[in-house]
Amino acid sequence: MKARETGIGISLPRLDAAQQVTGKSRYGADFSIPGMLHCKIKHPDRVSARILGIDVSRAEAHPGVVAVVTARDVKHNIYGITVFDQPYFVTDTVRQYSDCIAAVAAETQEAAESALSLIRVEYEDLPCLTDPVEAMKDDSFKLHRKSNVAFYKYIAYGNVEKGFAESELIVEQDFSTPGVEHCPIETHAAVAYVDEITGELVVRSSVQKPFELAADLAKMLERPISSIHVSASAIGGGFGGKNEPTMEPAVALLAIKTGRPVKCEFSREDEFNATTIRHPYRIHYKTGLMKNGVIHARQVRIVSDCGAYVSWGASTLTKASIHACGPYNIPNTRVDGYLVYTNNPVGGAMRGFGVTQLGFAYEAHTDCCAAMLRMNPLHFRKINLIHDGSVLPTAMVMNTVAVEECLDKAVELARQGGDWE
Repeated sequence: MKARETGIGISLPRLDAAQQVTGKSRYGADFSIPGMLHCKIKHPDRVSARILGIDVSRAEAHPGVVAVVTARDVKHNIYGITVFDQPYFVTDTVRQYSDCIAAVAAETQEAAESALSLIRVEYEDLPCLTDPVEAMKDDSFKLHRKSNVAFYKYIAYGNVEKGFAESELIVEQDFSTPGVEHCPIETHAAVAYVDEITGELVVRSSVQKPFELAADLAKMLERPISSIHVSASAIGGGFGGKNEPTMEPAVALLAIKTGRPVKCEFSREDEFNATTIRHPYRIHYKTGLMKNGVIHARQVRIVSDCGAYVSWGASTLTKASIHACGPYNIPNTRVDGYLVYTNNPVGGAMRGFGVTQLGFAYEAHTDCCAAMLRMNPLHFRKINLIHDGSVLPTAMVMNTVAVEECLDKAVELARQGGDWE
């Protein structure tokens, strides 16, 4: 089959390139509808507290304010990806800064912003968990239930204890990776309105998963998904950070309550405070080596900080655990992955989906193992790389493996001084 027919090895233009360079692409912030109201969202000023009362009366009476919504306006006030533990609007407990207490719709952004300061919230402070390892302890304050371990992943192959006993050298290291904000050039933006003819709720949003958002809104509002139309605008950077509901529930509720179009656009401060991040990881590697360079056993312990809610944390940790031993043929392995609740920002989807954190750790650890054996790190890797027929810790048998060829090509190009053409 020719390259032109497959697309492999040739340069293909982006379908939206002309619209992008001519400025015709319409992003979330570009949508404006006559009679549109402006929405601002009230977030808490603390990360761990019991809510004793919420008073929105002064905000409702503020000039220019048309409506205020809270949890009392939500029919089904819980959502999640694999675990339904996150409220659209908080009711009795604040667990992180991105929690939504109330949303205001006003004639101008300035009026909506001013009204937020008039919302009175009475708090009772609760213990704050910022360290996931401390949060795992039995005597720690519990954010949701009996344990702060929200999810556990276990993978094993062979006999790791026997493997360590047979090894001639054992190397142990700890690694940590920080939380990372997606920081797209375009902040989140959405507009919602009720179609006057069909009664359909229309939401135009800078969202990466429009069908998933439509399903979430249908559950929240307890209305058929066929009566909700979510349209994804052009997205000025997402990277996984625009997968989940942010302001869309608020603008949808306000549009239904007021009968007018409602728009919300995050400031850069909102973007940092009210969106997900890449999960911070604590990773421990223990590797058993033979003096000839063979990796005989490897044990990995991962502690993932999911923040206040699970979100994509279980899925991300699963992928991280599957890849934790790296592209190496190791006969004895064990991986223990822990997803832990804290009051830190919620970890969501981000490029690499957990493998990024582990890739850094296992390759840095591989360099250390090679150094301990006084071996060339490239030669050490080649001794242990997976190949056709290798069995991964998940018991998957590998076929058509080209990792060694890729490594050889990378070395060749590097020696040429970086000519990648």
